[in-house]
Amino acid sequence: MRGPPRAERPTIDDDWCTTMTSPWLAHPGDRAPARPRRVVHESWERARRRELDPEHLLPLLEVAEDSLADFRLAHPLAPVLPVIRKLLVRDAEGSGLLVAVGDEMGRLLWVEGDDAAKRRAEEMRFVAGAGWSERQVGTSAPGTALELDHGIQIHDEEHFNRLVHGWSCTAVPVHDPETRRILGVIDITGDARAVDPHTLPLIEATAAAAEAELMVLRLKALRGGATEPRMRVAGFASTARPGASGSAAYPDVRPARPARPRPVSMHVLGRDTGELTSPSGTLELSTRHSEIVTVLAWHREGLSAARLADLVYGDADATVTLRAEIVRLRRILASVGSGDPGSGAGSGLGLESRPYRLSVPVELDAHHVISLLDRGAHRVALAASRGPLLPGSEAPGVVEIRDTVRRRLREAMLTDAAIDVLLDYAATEDGRDDAEVLTAALRLLPPRSPKRAGVVAQLESLC
Repeated sequence: MRGPPRAERPTIDDDWCTTMTSPWLAHPGDRAPARPRRVVHESWERARRRELDPEHLLPLLEVAEDSLADFRLAHPLAPVLPVIRKLLVRDAEGSGLLVAVGDEMGRLLWVEGDDAAKRRAEEMRFVAGAGWSERQVGTSAPGTALELDHGIQIHDEEHFNRLVHGWSCTAVPVHDPETRRILGVIDITGDARAVDPHTLPLIEATAAAAEAELMVLRLKALRGGATEPRMRVAGFASTARPGASGSAAYPDVRPARPARPRPVSMHVLGRDTGELTSPSGTLELSTRHSEIVTVLAWHREGLSAARLADLVYGDADATVTLRAEIVRLRRILASVGSGDPGSGAGSGLGLESRPYRLSVPVELDAHHVISLLDRGAHRVALAASRGPLLPGSEAPGVVEIRDTVRRRLREAMLTDAAIDVLLDYAATEDGRDDAEVLTAALRLLPPRSPKRAGVVAQLESLC
C-alpha cells in the first residue's frame, strides 16, 4: 500500500488531550497531529485494553464470498442502496475514493467506487466481507463510528492499525427510523479528500436520506400499495422489473408487511435494578440480571464468556458462575420475548451464545440520553438523565458504561449547553460540587445577573 512514511506512534498526554476543542473532526489537508485528539486517544486506549497489535491487524474475512450475496439481500439497508449509490457512489467513481456500507457489527457488505483505490485497499483487506469493527482492528472510521454511535473522521496516522496509515476515512452510523437502533454504517475512504470539511455532513445527509427512505417504504407497506409480484428481502418486498437499469442484486423495492419484533427498552438510570418494557408488559430484573442485560445491550456485537464474566464479576475465570446465571436469565427473557396473544409479533428477545448477545437490541434509557446529546438536545437529555446508571452496581462493565454516560453529559454541558441548562446541571448531584462547571456558569452569566451570587456561594463552599 502506498502511503506516507510511517512515523513513530505519538505518545499520549492526557492533559493535552483535554485541551482539544473539536470533539471528533479531523483537520483535513494537514498531517495527523503529533498527539491524538481525545476521541482518538480514547479509541487507542480501548484497542490497548483489548490487546490488539497495531503491527498485525489484518481484518478477518467474516463473511465468506459464497455467503456474501445472502448477507446483502438479508440486510435492512439493502432496499436503500439505490439512495446511497445516487448520493455517494456515482461521484466516487474515478475520484480515488471508496464508498463502503457495513452492518451493525462492522462487517463490510458493499465496497464500491474508484477501481484503482479498490485494488490498493485490498492490501489492507478493506473488502466486502471483512470485519472492520473497532474490536477487531482498532481505530477506524467505520468501526469507531459504530462504537460511539456518531459520525467521525479518522485521519491517516490516527488509525491504530499501522497497515491503514496513508488512508483517511469518514463514517456515519445509520439507524432504524423507528427504534433508533443501529442498522449499519456508511463510510468514505481514500486520501485526505475523504476527510474534507464537507464529507461528514454529506454522509450524515446520506444516512438521513436512507433512514427517511426506510420510513417511506414502511408507510407504503401499511397502505398495502404493492401490486406487482414481490421478492422478500430483509423484511421488505422488492419488485424486479424486466429490463430495469441498475444492479440485479438491488432491484427497486417496496415493503411487505412482515410481523417484525417490537422494540424492547430498559430503564437503568437512577435505578439499582433494570426495568424491562416489552409488548408483554413491564418486568423488573434482579440486580445481577440487570447487570448482564445492561452490558450486553451496550455491547451489541456480543461478548465471549470470559469477557462477559470479567465485565460482570470482575473475573474472567468466573465463567461457570456466569453460565448458571445465564440459564436463569434465559428463562426470564423467554417470557418477555414471546409477546402477548394477538399482539402480532413479540419482542423476539432472547439470549444467544458464542458470543453471548441479545437476540434483539435492548434500548437503554442511557442510549436515549446519548442520542439526545448527539443531536444537540441538551435540555431534553438532562431531563432524561434521571441519575447514575445502576448506581448500586460495582460490576466493572456497568461502572464503565456509567462513567461514559456521566462524562458525555458533563462534556456536552460544558462545551455546548445554554446557560440555563448549565445552571440546571450545576444543581444536580454530579454538577453541584464540580468547580469547572460552576466556573463555566459564572463566566456565561451576565455581570448583573442575580444568579451569580448563588454560583459564587457554591464555589466558595468548595474551598
